[in-house]
Amino acid sequence: MNLYPLLRPLLFSLNPETAHDATLKLLKLAHQSGLAKLLYPTVQDKPVTVMGLTFKNPVGLAAGLDKNGDYINALAALGFGFIEIGTVTPRPQPGNPKPRMFRLPEHQAIINRMGFNNLGIDHLLAQVKQSRYPGILGINIGKNFDTPIANAADDYLLGLRKAYTSASYVTINISSPNTQNLRQLQQGDEIKKLIGALKEEQLKLQQEHGRYVPLVLKIAPDLTAEEISHIAKLLLDFAIDGVIATNTTIARDMLGDHPLAHETGGLSGAPVKAKATTVIRSLAVELNGRCPIIAAGGIASAADAQEKITAGASLVQIYTGLIYQGPQLVATIAGDLHGAKRG
Repeated sequence: MNLYPLLRPLLFSLNPETAHDATLKLLKLAHQSGLAKLLYPTVQDKPVTVMGLTFKNPVGLAAGLDKNGDYINALAALGFGFIEIGTVTPRPQPGNPKPRMFRLPEHQAIINRMGFNNLGIDHLLAQVKQSRYPGILGINIGKNFDTPIANAADDYLLGLRKAYTSASYVTINISSPNTQNLRQLQQGDEIKKLIGALKEEQLKLQQEHGRYVPLVLKIAPDLTAEEISHIAKLLLDFAIDGVIATNTTIARDMLGDHPLAHETGGLSGAPVKAKATTVIRSLAVELNGRCPIIAAGGIASAADAQEKITAGASLVQIYTGLIYQGPQLVATIAGDLHGAKRG
């Protein structure tokens, strides 16, 4: 039973951030009341093994929807093959001033400048423990806004240490456009130092806990060909376990003269689809199957997801497409997707 087309006009009449919170609360209520099984289509299993982990299907939830891990079980009821929560920072922070999220229905897009608003990693880990979610769970970590870029590695190392025993994999978010200077960490020696420190810590934690937790890097769609090549080489040199391509874009050329085009922040949804696919294709050539790619960006249909898999991805993640299409999108993509690569 697909009620989302009836609910969407009501949700879209609300402020986007208010609608976001209301939707998550509705999903939680549906799950707790047992209605989820009646309302959401069954998602067929299509197991795929990537990074040494077996995903029940290749369709995941991208980070950003559930920043604090408050809705893990409710989101799992939608049938995702994996869920990524966060971005979470070492200390709680309010994020950027409101308004900070904008809908562009004409473009099936969203602009956000949330700024890693979250309750801190200790709260998130308590929610993970309480959820007892048995599936593949990614924890996406970032730095606090007031931590200088020169000290950014300290925040990421702390996040990795704390998340290690609760996560199936840990994502390093250095590509959000909404924390000042964060994307600088994708360039030159900055990324080399950060990846090197995190890889060294990962191996220490493996020895300490007797368990290997994959490290994944999330990159921007706005990188040059040279920057993509540089990152790909570092992924291989440091044996990073996976890469998410991509985050939101700062580009606006695809919006024409839309009245919200001037709003700062990251643009997601249909306008970023082509840019994300281009990055995936370039990475796939550079990596040559030695580091798996997780696709994100502009996936709002099974055809969009298949485009990413064909370009070289092993898994896909959705977020903005879910907001425009509704919960049935998970089953639609999982049912029609074929040829997901292992890695």
